[in-house]
Formats: sequence, C-alpha cells, structure tokens
Amino acid sequence: MRLPGMSQPFLLAPIAECPPGPPGAQVRLAVLGARGVGKSAMTVRFLTKRFIGDYEPNTGNLYSRLVHLDGDHVAVQIQDTPGCIQVQEDCVQVPDSLSRCVKWAEGFLLVYSITDYSSYQSVQPLYQHIRKVHPDARTPIIIVGNKADLLHARQVQAKEGLQLADELGSLFLEISTSEDSQGVCDVFQYLCKEVSKLQLAGSTDRRRSSIIPRPKSPNMQDLKRRFKQALSSKVK
Repeated sequence: MRLPGMSQPFLLAPIAECPPGPPGAQVRLAVLGARGVGKSAMTVRFLTKRFIGDYEPNTGNLYSRLVHLDGDHVAVQIQDTPGCIQVQEDCVQVPDSLSRCVKWAEGFLLVYSITDYSSYQSVQPLYQHIRKVHPDARTPIIIVGNKADLLHARQVQAKEGLQLADELGSLFLEISTSEDSQGVCDVFQYLCKEVSKLQLAGSTDRRRSSIIPRPKSPNMQDLKRRFKQALSSKVK
C-alpha cells in the first residue's frame, strides 16, 4: 500500500521544546532501521525543515516538539534509534535499549536506503519484532525507502519495497530526505494522525469498559408464576 496523499499542509509550531504533559498527551514515535539509512537526517528534516547530510553515529536521541496538526497542537516525541541491529537468517538481534524503545513507542517508521540492500533486508525482521511487542494490527507502521535521489546507486527497486509492504500489510513510501522536505513531512504527518486516532479509540474503549451495566429488572411474569406456586403450596 502506498501512503495516501496529503491535502493539508503540516506546519511546525515555532516552539523549540514542548513542556511535559500528562500521560497520553504525547504522540510517541520511533524511527528504526539499519545504520546509515538516514534516520537522523529524516527526523531533523521534519523538525527543522533543514537537511544535514553528515551525522556522527547516534546513541539514541529523543526529540520533543509541539506541532500543528489539523488545527490542533500536538506534542510529538520522536525516538531516533542507533542502527545497531544484526540480522541473521531472517532473525533480528535487537539490543535491550531498542526493545525498550519499541515498547515505549506508539507508531513506527522502518527506514531503509535504496542504495543498501542489506538495510532493506532488515525491515521484515524489525517489523516482526514490533508485532510481537504490539500485536494489535492497528499499531501504525510505515516502511520508508530513503535516498530516492541516488538513482545511480540504487540496489532496491521501488516495486520491491511496495511488495514487501503489501505482504506485511503496511504502508510504503520512497522519499529523498535531501531533496523532498514535503515528503518527509507527509510521512510523519500521516503517522501522527494514525497514532492520534488509535489513542482516541483506546480512550473510547476504556470508557465503555468502565460503564457498569444495569442489573436486569425481574421478569414480572416469572415473579407472578413463582408467587402462585408459593401460594398454592401454602394452601395445600
């Protein structure tokens, strides 16, 4: 499945950091993928609209921002994760710190580079790991093929990314973080919306489960029948 088109612009509020809020007030996102696929560049591009090409290998940075989404202010937390996963025979070895991040997050971007086939191969095991932690199929996961501007170095075809996303039941998008700021904003925007909808649905479910059902009123016919039986036994 391809990412649905975005009709409304997504604007960052001019606020550097969002204040801490009550539980559930934040949209918690995680950006996962192999080393060097552009996770940090994507995150910073979304938050600042600037592209920075070179990054030191990160140890896992947490960004917190207040953004405008469909006219509302939404506190968004984004966990940029280190690319320290190892894939062996379609099994992914995930460090404890990354596993904790997966448990913490509510929505996920799985990023690979179209110039690195091994990074593409890490997507499916990562997806499966997320589904073990979040078995609810509604948990939003988007597969992103990054560095789409480097066509001369392409190792992963767009149809391969789309086919994988279809097999996993996920959404797919190819973007160039360096050249397509709007594409980066679109993917984060869509993920924020999906997480917000999931939070709203969960809140509704909790309210419904907290309602104590009224006891059923006695059946009057049954009461009359029992009364007659009691009366007749006394008469006898």
